[in-house]
Amino acid sequence: MPRIFSGIQPSGELHIGNWLGAVQNWVNLQRSYQSLICIVDLHAITGKYDKDTLPQRTRDMAVGLLAAGIDPDQATLFVQSHVPEHSELQWLLNSVTPLGELERMTQFKDKSQKFESVPAGLLNYPVLMAADILLYRADLVPVGEDQIQHLELTREIARKWNSEFAGGEKFFPEPHPILTEAKRITGLDGQAKMSKSLGNTIALLDGPEEIWQKLRPAKTDPARVTRKDPGNPEVCNIYHLHKYFSPPATVGAVAENCSGAKWGCLDCKRVLADNMIATLAPIRDRARQFQEAPGRVDQILAEGALGASGLASETMREVRGRMGFLPAPSRLPTGSGHPG
Repeated sequence: MPRIFSGIQPSGELHIGNWLGAVQNWVNLQRSYQSLICIVDLHAITGKYDKDTLPQRTRDMAVGLLAAGIDPDQATLFVQSHVPEHSELQWLLNSVTPLGELERMTQFKDKSQKFESVPAGLLNYPVLMAADILLYRADLVPVGEDQIQHLELTREIARKWNSEFAGGEKFFPEPHPILTEAKRITGLDGQAKMSKSLGNTIALLDGPEEIWQKLRPAKTDPARVTRKDPGNPEVCNIYHLHKYFSPPATVGAVAENCSGAKWGCLDCKRVLADNMIATLAPIRDRARQFQEAPGRVDQILAEGALGASGLASETMREVRGRMGFLPAPSRLPTGSGHPG
């Protein structure tokens, strides 16, 4: 069975952008692929972060993924830092990663501008991402368009390592991307990609009133100044969200009522809110069950880390040997110790 690797940072609660853009795809893929789903907490420390809330945000992310349909009987769900081989392989891959390639990464250029002193971890972020994927020798990686450049670097790193240490043999596969239909979900501001840090999201576990209060002020077609002005649904983010949460007949009615000025933007948002609430209700119910059983969540993560560690240790044993490291002794020889 082909193997896929997917990672998500522990930002706390999942939002609908995560769900539409990635998690729904992971849920479908786990039925046909050997799936490893990783909460990448090591990636989360490449910028400023709150160490006191990191454990809870990690557990909350696990709850959201499980509630959204990640099945521990079908997929391996685990926390990145629970498998130390991720960090070890990143260090070893640094030996074949060109500095110039890291410096030209678009995300590095964008994010580094926010720092007065740029942390080295930000520069090496793509090498850790490559280690995440190659550690499990994954064939496919479900990613958004913003991660394609990083995946291309992963492929290059795999080629360089194979050439130098595997005699050209494809020990590390060159992983290919799987893009979802909902590639980029625009936030409620109607401009930027949906992001918790920008405050333009709806959380997957938000209740009915929270959903409505967030949708009410959301941006729509700027040409609609009053209810009587006809709108263009194609430039309205609310209309595009209807495509994910409303039945096709409703989507058609939304387009007609908007372009014909038959209802106002608030009417459109109310219909979307009702359909969104109904769609997300089963996920909220499952999340509540996991929140009431934190021990079960910890057990799932522990079992996931155990399964991932088995694959990781196998890879690293081969990598260390091919790179020429002296094998570590299983125990100290008899009579060893400090002289004296």
